[in-house]
Amino acid sequence: MSERIKAIALLSGLDSILAVKLIQEQGIEVIGVSFTTPFFGSDNVYRTAEQLGIPLHVVDITADYIPMLLHPRYGYGKNMNPCIDCHILMVKKALELLKPLGAHFVITGEVLGERPMSQNQGALRIVERDSGAEGLLLRPLSAKLLPPTIPEQKGWVDREKLLDIRGRSRKPQMALAEKFGITEYPTPGGGCLLTDPGYAQRLKRYLSFNPTPEKEELELLKYGRHFHVANTNNAWIVVSRKKEENELIIANMHPSDYLLHLRDLPGPRTVIKGKNIGNEVLRQAAALTSRYSRKAREREMVTVVAKKPADKQAQEIVVSQAEIQNLLAELKPL
Repeated sequence: MSERIKAIALLSGLDSILAVKLIQEQGIEVIGVSFTTPFFGSDNVYRTAEQLGIPLHVVDITADYIPMLLHPRYGYGKNMNPCIDCHILMVKKALELLKPLGAHFVITGEVLGERPMSQNQGALRIVERDSGAEGLLLRPLSAKLLPPTIPEQKGWVDREKLLDIRGRSRKPQMALAEKFGITEYPTPGGGCLLTDPGYAQRLKRYLSFNPTPEKEELELLKYGRHFHVANTNNAWIVVSRKKEENELIIANMHPSDYLLHLRDLPGPRTVIKGKNIGNEVLRQAAALTSRYSRKAREREMVTVVAKKPADKQAQEIVVSQAEIQNLLAELKPL
């Protein structure tokens, strides 16, 4: 019996779904792979894999992603999105899964010319070369416009049944989706936060005083209001904006962080990150905790509770409305 040919597909949006369909039509088994970092996840991809009837492997690549993000060889897009370097890393990681998953090549939904920075002819070639995937990376939607790959040369894939889509128009993909009966699909790229101007600016400012961030810190940047305390050990204060963020902020705390909340009043949760946090920073964080509570603003004196996870006893910090403006003057919003 001849060996069953298998392909690994990088799943994201409609283009990758169509790429999988084209390969499945040729009798090739497809295995879905989705990579996660603090900047993009795989929530929507589970449904995609289920619709395609393929197994899905979700892999966290944060440990490799952060160093690449800090020093991308091919630079950033409009914001902090290192698209070419990101694609290189993903394809490289997919290649590492070929042997463990018993697969023979990798497919993506990339379309020549669809994205000016990361999907032009030169960028596609760079991704293939720098990832080590030369000959093993097949882009079914634009394959006829690109050099034949090993799967085509060996006859695993019929090149004539692949496509020659080019450019930014989505009409060919929409027509193909209608042909396949596809009506539900996630946003392309999974909604990468690095393309969001607000998050990107906050991340840039954060990296200016902490150039070696941990995963939990990058997660924390997604939520709440953020303040940098100047002229200290780079203390960083995060205040939740709504009740739903309280648990998210707490979940991304470090054991050395302080957690603050109002005593006997509804209000936000506040986290202080940094080394050797002194009394002044604690009082500034207490002032912020009071400032963003409507009930606290109605009182002249407010008590805020501050505690590290390992502490047996909490500290109580009393602040007055007269102090709050002075305490907040030194804080710089991220």
